[in-house]
Amino acid sequence: MDSISNARTTELQKELALCIAQIVKTEGIQNTGIPSLRLARMSEVTDTMHFVYEPCLVFIIQGSKTVILGNEVFHCDPLSYLLASVHLPIAGRIIHATRTEPYLCAKLSFRPEQIIDIMKEADGVPIAKEAAERGLIMNTMKAELVEALLRLVRLLSVPRDISVLSPLIIREILYRVLQDGQGDIVRRYALMGRHAQCIAKVIQSINCDFAKPLRVEDLAKSVNMSVSSLHSSFKKITAMSPVQYQKRIRLQEARRLLLTESLSAEEIGFQVGYESPSQFSREYARMFGLPPISDIKQLRNSLEFV
Repeated sequence: MDSISNARTTELQKELALCIAQIVKTEGIQNTGIPSLRLARMSEVTDTMHFVYEPCLVFIIQGSKTVILGNEVFHCDPLSYLLASVHLPIAGRIIHATRTEPYLCAKLSFRPEQIIDIMKEADGVPIAKEAAERGLIMNTMKAELVEALLRLVRLLSVPRDISVLSPLIIREILYRVLQDGQGDIVRRYALMGRHAQCIAKVIQSINCDFAKPLRVEDLAKSVNMSVSSLHSSFKKITAMSPVQYQKRIRLQEARRLLLTESLSAEEIGFQVGYESPSQFSREYARMFGLPPISDIKQLRNSLEFV
């Protein structure tokens, strides 16, 4: 039975890869007619890229990549998917992609309310009440999940059906994920147990005011936690401390501004919260491999090449 199921899953995966390749003809990440769904195609391996995952599912359909959260590395092969339950600054690199077999993936964003809505109608769904787990997990796609995702992607070829059918299929996809072995983590975050709720509030606070000085004592007080408990829970969920989280958010925003705005590196460093240009340049180079100006020059050259 397992071999039949695996064969069916592989067959569906190939069909899904062909469907995405026909829709996404150009390189990069593209929005679609379904607002919460984005598709990506890359025909070459890449250097490390930095971005922020909002609560979402990232399905690897073809090719492979590594994703780094803090010091934790996830190796994502075809038919694996990532589930981010909170906003997380991550680094990723595509490690297998060719012109004839490009890296293909689908990213589906979701809201906690969607999970809660499904849980109201799902019978026998256990809810764990332990402390929150890591905010990013990886799992393997089963045939039912691949089939639902295939139907969602196919909708892009029939725009008139999207508004009616896409919410139903997205609901099915989320339901399938909830039935997986680690679906309990999604349910826990959706219901926001005490620790998950506190850390989610702290993450939101840091993201809203990342340019301001960070006082962990104030963050802990705002969610009625001790400093040690906040540190422990925050690191368990994000794989980094609040200060490390803020630094990554600052530097990722600085890189975006350097790429899109006509401001000097010093001005952008101040804008994202650095008081010392030398410290900004040093920490930027530590994260991205080059000082700000050199990194952006190289990044623009690579974008022009693509």
